[in-house]
Amino acid sequence: MSNQVTTTIKVTHTDRDRKTVFWRGILVFPVFIFVATFSQAALQDGSNWDVTAAGVVFIPTVLALLFRQVYPSYVLTFNHAVTELGTRLSAYLFLLNDEYPSIERNPNVAVIFPDIEGGAKLNRGLPLVKWLLAIPHYVVGAIYVALSFIVTVIAWVQTSATGKYPAWAGEIVLGTIAYINRVEGYMLLLVTDEYPTFRLK
Repeated sequence: MSNQVTTTIKVTHTDRDRKTVFWRGILVFPVFIFVATFSQAALQDGSNWDVTAAGVVFIPTVLALLFRQVYPSYVLTFNHAVTELGTRLSAYLFLLNDEYPSIERNPNVAVIFPDIEGGAKLNRGLPLVKWLLAIPHYVVGAIYVALSFIVTVIAWVQTSATGKYPAWAGEIVLGTIAYINRVEGYMLLLVTDEYPTFRLK
């Protein structure tokens, strides 16, 4: 089993609903607001908001790992649920499928955390510096996100016109979402000490 966060999304390439593709940004707005309510920071400053990380419990996790080397199970469950919710929202918004993002779990969109044995497998002090070690990933991640926006615009035109979502676009967008989840798993969710890879896959 991988020691990094893994993301699986069932991508639909054919028989797409062309009407919902056209209005996707408007249709997803209620779920966007729902996800945003998990984070005060998200509500105060939408310009620095990432749907896959809104509302995760970070500081209590750092303290629990630092002083007790324990990742509280209820915090882990909550962080996992919020991460999957954000991933479902991203998958819909970026046209990977036509399934409206459910607020409950969906087997077609899954984020898998490594087994941390309640925190016993994690380094106690590393959470204090992971955000610093991950700085190169912020730069690479920004490039990947910008690329995904460009790819999604192209895919939006093609899917709206033909009802077919291009496979090459799905690889880039899914890769970007998986990349972001890996990086956040390391420096924000704190569920791994293995430095994330820079690749999209």
